[in-house]
Amino acid sequence: MQTLIKNGVLATATKTEEADLLIEDDKIISVGQGLTVEDAVEVIDARGLYVLPGGVDVHVHLDLPMFNTVSSDDHYTGTKAAACGGTTTVIDFVSQETDDLLGCVAKLRQKADARVAVDYGLHMNITHLNPRVEEQIPLLVKEGVTSLKVFTAYNGRLRLQDHEIFRVLRIAGEHGLLTMLHAENGDLIELLVQEACLNDRKSPVWHARTRPAWGAVEAVMRGAALAAVAQAPLYIVHINTSGEVDMLRYARDHGVQLMGETCPQYLFFTEDDLARPDGAGWVCSPPLRTAADQQRIWKGLKEKTVQVISTDHCPFFLNGTKPILYEGKEVAIPGKELGRDDFTMIPNGLPGVGDRLPVSWTKMVGSGEFSINEFVALTSTNPARIFGMYPRKGSLSPGADADIVLWDPRLEVVYGVAHAQQRTDYNLYEGWKLTGYPLRVLSRGRTVYCDGTWSGKPGNGKFIHRAAFTGMV
Repeated sequence: MQTLIKNGVLATATKTEEADLLIEDDKIISVGQGLTVEDAVEVIDARGLYVLPGGVDVHVHLDLPMFNTVSSDDHYTGTKAAACGGTTTVIDFVSQETDDLLGCVAKLRQKADARVAVDYGLHMNITHLNPRVEEQIPLLVKEGVTSLKVFTAYNGRLRLQDHEIFRVLRIAGEHGLLTMLHAENGDLIELLVQEACLNDRKSPVWHARTRPAWGAVEAVMRGAALAAVAQAPLYIVHINTSGEVDMLRYARDHGVQLMGETCPQYLFFTEDDLARPDGAGWVCSPPLRTAADQQRIWKGLKEKTVQVISTDHCPFFLNGTKPILYEGKEVAIPGKELGRDDFTMIPNGLPGVGDRLPVSWTKMVGSGEFSINEFVALTSTNPARIFGMYPRKGSLSPGADADIVLWDPRLEVVYGVAHAQQRTDYNLYEGWKLTGYPLRVLSRGRTVYCDGTWSGKPGNGKFIHRAAFTGMV
């Protein structure tokens, strides 16, 4: 089956050009001007539209248990929301429930494969380390899981000690895996949370005040030092402070293989939002910071110190006692209300997988502060390169998967729950006026979203067997 996209403006990370694009089955087979095909099943006129590679979000949490509940998007609703916002590939995380890493991967895939509506990959969390786990880490590469995540926070649950992180880095570096670091100071957090609770400081804003920015800065530099000695690459997730960007810049300038991502919530919101009456809806870890931090992160994106915009998508209902209507059925899942009187019980996480591209486009391209090519690099091509999916993903070249977004740069939308397809009862960007929105989205050549109508189905997505880490971006 062939599909021809004509008269559009193709925009990749490196160039923008008027060209046609020919798809056969699930692959792009030709790019050029004046393409014609006699037996094309469908000809799509993209006049006045940009033709972009589908977005790649390398940091999502789907169906994640937390605080006696579960994140409200599962592998179907989360990937549906992604596609409706222009993202056609996501990477979720495997919890280390046992020492059998391959078994943990198989268990998650058994749940996700039949549910995903677009393509997905997996990272492996390493939250305890012993000889058996060390032996299993290299085996993940054959399973297409070529990235690991470690933590310097969540004492007694997820955190590894420095010598353990160093061992993970060495093993990963030797076998072509990329290590990812959640960088906060777990000891500081533990002490400050205890003090806040003893003094009855339990409102949502204290979530941020007990997770100090300096703890994150120190943890990034510590992680960089471990990576430098291990001679292994390290990727810092959800950068949220100016000091983290500075540490990233310092380490890269000194030859450390360090990269990083930020998320829209850290670019558009601050600790002040936690003080709102509905402040629980803005509780995430690490927390929101200050306007000055936002400015430094934007600068870090522009100067390429920070390489990726992802989301850390992990949504919960703001009030899970009241059902919403989702695909014609009432749904209610316990959420942020669990911590109504105690911030330590508020599920940590925000919706975002469907918001990322429309909100970022308006701020970045619509304002003229970033080019279309820089936008594509940060939201599609760079993450695909870093995590072993390029040029299959993040590309409009022949041979790439036909993950394509037809983007209308003039389409105006008053954004919010009415547009976003995330399965929750609120949206961080409710009422925001956006200019630029996906008009049509194709996943491996198949239209899954068009002009507000969803046509994707559970199980249409595929697991992406990712290649080993090959180099810095």
